[in-house]
Formats: sequence, structure tokens, C-alpha cells
Amino acid sequence: MKRRHFLHTLAATPLLAADAPRRAPFRVIYSNDLTNITSCVSPFHAAREPFRAEMLEASIDEVAGSVDAHFLQPGLGVVPLWPSKVVDLKEHFAWIKERYGQRPDSFSQFVLNGGDIVRRFINRCRAKGQAAFISLRMNDAHHKEYVDPKPGDKPGSSIGMSVTRWYAEHPENRIKPGSLRGADLVLNWAEPEVRAQKLAMIRELCANYDLDGLELDFLRFYSYFRPETPLEQRRASMTAFVKEVRQMLGPQKWLCARVPCYVTALDELGLDLQALVATGLDMVNASAHYFTTQQHDLAAIRKMTEGAALYFELCHTIWKGDKVQAGYDVFPYRRATREHLHTSAHLAYARGVDGISLFNFAYYRQHGQGEGRGVFGEPPFEALKALRDPQALAKEPQHWFIAPGWRSPGAKPPPVPRKVAPGKPEKFNFDLASPRGDARVRIQADKRLTGSEWSATFNGQALAATDDVSEPFAVSFPSMLAKPEELRAWRIPANLLREGKNSLEVTQQSGEACSVLFVDLALGQAT
Repeated sequence: MKRRHFLHTLAATPLLAADAPRRAPFRVIYSNDLTNITSCVSPFHAAREPFRAEMLEASIDEVAGSVDAHFLQPGLGVVPLWPSKVVDLKEHFAWIKERYGQRPDSFSQFVLNGGDIVRRFINRCRAKGQAAFISLRMNDAHHKEYVDPKPGDKPGSSIGMSVTRWYAEHPENRIKPGSLRGADLVLNWAEPEVRAQKLAMIRELCANYDLDGLELDFLRFYSYFRPETPLEQRRASMTAFVKEVRQMLGPQKWLCARVPCYVTALDELGLDLQALVATGLDMVNASAHYFTTQQHDLAAIRKMTEGAALYFELCHTIWKGDKVQAGYDVFPYRRATREHLHTSAHLAYARGVDGISLFNFAYYRQHGQGEGRGVFGEPPFEALKALRDPQALAKEPQHWFIAPGWRSPGAKPPPVPRKVAPGKPEKFNFDLASPRGDARVRIQADKRLTGSEWSATFNGQALAATDDVSEPFAVSFPSMLAKPEELRAWRIPANLLREGKNSLEVTQQSGEACSVLFVDLALGQAT
């Protein structure tokens, strides 16, 4: 039996017995935000070239054989990017032209011209042996800061994907009306009409397309309720919503939710994972929203999601810098290397996940605006195949890291950046899985450390310093790497490493106060 038919058959198998619940068979899933197709320079897209259906097909083809399921995000989840009766697209874009002076983006124009992005996506996935999922953003914030036109605003054509007439005319349904931040201007899910609009889009997708599954992306964005909304009401609203979606899909389609990988962030969104699985959620995609991270609560989330397949999301970056100008996609970022990706996947498997998901993977490619954003290039697609093999990953060299991220609402602050005062020890914790061999650990500061003195212990034992502060593995995308004078390094004997929690404690003995921005620990090729 051909693999694609096997996957499709599994996806169409109903529950056979209460004591034998089905389990999603996918090991590696790939998220495609669609907009990368025209925002990135790639082998199938030149800069500023408008969308063509062949570009969508090429974005599916390039991961064929490496992923089991392909998750397409058709736009921002606000305006349908398919022939729709929920939103009259001709009427909508006439209003956009009148209010904002903008024409349709090239994806929407494709649909207005009679094209069907979702159907082309499904057909190509089936031809390439990938299960076809639609991933729908539940409360996207992009471009909402432009909802009320102001002199000098330049919203661009993407405004047509972001706002509707109803949204513009009902500011009372926003989380924080009057704010100038897009993240404050998303909709308040305590309002039944808000949830009903999203359900209408999902109902149309379920009725018109033979999807293998649907993902509810609750991380675009991290805001659904006003602060005064009680936790019980949040959970009741979200659980009822997921239950209704489950009924729309029927028993044969897979239902996935993209959720925070931090337990303390779940209540902020009203996500009771145990209750959601009980209502029929098949797959849980745990994510740090934008980054690959190794600091997460996967072990605890595994216990909350028994009966569902659990995935951990890897992204194209581990750390972003400050904006170089106003706008979107205008910051430098440190790309995730093969070793970052594989070590993070290895840890996730060790903490109980069933598979790995990829998010924003296309954005290694040239995109965005501004100087100094780093070297761009083709994504490391060759790194994907190993993600399905936990045993092989466990034998590879390991690159552990602690990097800055975004503080998700309800989550603890990131462990770095961390201010360090002379004479005061600072502790950094690693969660290691099956570490083997000697290691080298480095800290990166926000300034030159020339002339300062440092000491370090690992799991309570003093470490010997080394002058070797070089990168432990090859770096294909050298962006935001430290200068040698901003680094300190120590060697760790193999006998100090242990499974699970490990603690590095560093003390600045002398020199100017600084902040530690990044910490990494390498095994296998550490020198």
C-alpha cells in the first residue's frame, strides 16, 4: 500500500472501541503560513513576484518525503482565503479599497479570480503523500493597529486579510479598545458572537473540503479574554468551542490544537488540556510561539494530554534581536542550527512527545526589510528526516542552550537576559537528556569581558576555565554570534553531567556589572 494512501486510510478510520482510542500516526508535521511564499526569496519565488498556484505546490513538494502532515495557514484566519459565503470577498475588498485605499493582496486576488487555494493545497498534499490539514489562527493581531485609519498610516495590502467591516464597526468587542497595539486589539472571546464568527469559517471548511484534519492555532495571538474574565468562564468558553468544532469535523477527521508549552500560560488562554482531550482533541502541538526552546513543561503537559498525540514545535530561530526599523520582519535573529533542532527534538522525545512539528521553517530565506539582519539562505531541509527517529537523535552530538524569548502572558520570565553583579552567583538550569562525554559550557555577555574575572560550578563542582570560546559546531547562518571578548567558557567532565536538571552557577569576581544574554553547553564535538 502506498504511504500516502496508508496515512489517508488511518486518518479516515473511526473509533472502533472505547478501550482502543485511535492515535494520530504522524511523526513529523510541517506548518506552512502561506505568506512565506511571497515574502521570501526562494527557488520558486523571486522578490516582489505575485502569488501563483505553482508556488504553493512547490512549497509542498520541497518537504515531500520528510514530513507526514502539512498544515496550511490560509492567511490570518480572519478573512477566508477560499471561495466563501461567510464573507463576500468582492464586497469585502471593495470596502477595504474605500476605507484604506488598498487593493487585494495577491493571495486574495487569486481567489477573487476564481482560484481555490485550499483545494489546490489538498490535491497537492495527496499527490505527495502528506496528510492535508488546515491550521486556522483563532485571534490574529497582525495589522490591527491600522484598523482606524490615521494620517501617515501605511497598512499595505495585508490589511485586507486582517480586518472586516464588522470588526471595524464593533470596537467594543476588542480586548482593549483604543489601544495602538495590535495585540490589544484582538477580539474578546467572552463574547458569543466572536466565537460564532470563527465557527462559521470552520463550518464552511468542513462542509466544502475533504480535509484530513484541522488545527486550532491558539497562539496567534496570546490574548482571548479581558483580565476581569474569571478562569472558569474562560475554560468553559474554550472547551465548549472545541467541542463544537469536534462535532463539525465528525469522528473521522483529526483535530489538533496549537497551545503554549508552558503550563502557567494555559490558564491565561482558558485552555484546560485534559478537558479538551476529553471532548475529542486528537493532537496537541506544544509551542514556544516563535522560537525553538529547551526550557518548557513538556513532561507536565504529557500528563495532561493522555489519550492524545503530543507534538513539540521547532522554529527557525532561537533568539531575535532589536528592530532595525519600524514595521514587520525587521529584526535580526539567531538561526537554529541542525544541532539546535536535533538536540531540542531529542529532549522533547525524552520528555514524552509523540512527534515533532516545524513552524516558520521557510524563514531562513531572505525576507523582510532593514540592513544587518544577517546571512540568509535555504532552510536546512536535510535536518528534517532525522526528526522522526528518537533513537538516532539520542546518539548524536548535543547542543544545549538557554536563549532569550518572548515572555508569554501567564508564563515565567525567560531565564536570560540576566543581570550579573560582581560577587553575586547566578544559576542557570539545563534539562539534559542522556548526556554522554565531556562538555564545554559558555556564557555570552552584553559587553566586552576583557579584564573581568569569573568562576563557575556545575552541579556544585568547580569547573576549569578554558580559553576556547569558539562555536562548538558549524554555523551556516552567522547572525547574532558573540565576539570572543564577550564570552567565557569552562570544561565540564562527563561525570558531572546527569539526566534531568543540571545547574550551572557563575560568579563574576571582578569587573563591571553586565548581563548574560545566552548560555550554551555542547557535547560530542566540544573541544
